[in-house]
Amino acid sequence: MQSLYAFKGHESDDLAKDERFLMHSLDSMLDLYLSILALLTELHKKSKDYNEKLQKKLLGSDSDRNPNTKFQDNLLLSIISDNKMLQDIIAKRKLNFWDLDFEYVDILFKAIKNSELYEDYINDTEEANLKRDKQFIIDVYTEIIAPNDKLFDYFEDKKLTWVDDFPVVNTVLLKVLRKVKLTSSDTKLLPDLYKDEDDKEFAKDLFKKTVLNNSKFVEEISKRTTNWDSERLASLDGLLLKMALCEFQKFPSIPHKVTINEYLEIAKEYSTPKSSLFINGILDKIVKEYQSKDLFPKAGRGLM
Repeated sequence: MQSLYAFKGHESDDLAKDERFLMHSLDSMLDLYLSILALLTELHKKSKDYNEKLQKKLLGSDSDRNPNTKFQDNLLLSIISDNKMLQDIIAKRKLNFWDLDFEYVDILFKAIKNSELYEDYINDTEEANLKRDKQFIIDVYTEIIAPNDKLFDYFEDKKLTWVDDFPVVNTVLLKVLRKVKLTSSDTKLLPDLYKDEDDKEFAKDLFKKTVLNNSKFVEEISKRTTNWDSERLASLDGLLLKMALCEFQKFPSIPHKVTINEYLEIAKEYSTPKSSLFINGILDKIVKEYQSKDLFPKAGRGLM
């Protein structure tokens, strides 16, 4: 949707450049995921540095000389920090920018230390175990890190598309962290960006086929709509309708209901309050006409 919205060319244009932009945008989701793991690594380092400074205080108290090390000993953070494959990929893709932007690490570390979550965690007398340590980091991430406005603004400044990617990446990150075990391989923290090669090709095909059939889709939508609001066709609503039509006609294995539900959810998130009703009415009308005339029949495992 983002790539099609940014597309300013025509059906006859060479789409190679725009396709590269699309794939780069998708690839940047992995960069965001890795940069968050790099952030967790830096928070882990910060906890160690903080305790070392306490111990070196000339006039430190007994608690300074013997600081609570539960955070720096956290098993999940240790697994992330000690994962050589992960850290090599972060370094190779130059995603550990937290050394330069350390103030964000400081802000988050301070927020964590001042939280009830942290207080409960360090005062917990239960013997250290991965399950407890995982839950603490997941709670910290969910309640303190992810909702932080300054971090969100930082990611927005870093790469504009990350704003839309953030909720998806957060969901994937938490899912991965919950499944980490002491015996997990290094690759456990490195999920594939695509389910399979077909998944990757779908993104390219949907983009290309929507562009190449643009005028046809515009005509189809206009023909089936009474009292058409021309501004809506030129807006995001019109784009979502064209993408849905592309799935109706060019992707026979995707059920109509799945397509409609997907674009209604996107409309609710990105368009106007009335857009989902508008889009649902038009797509429902088109599907009924297709089915009555047996046009663009659907087939495949998705229909079982």
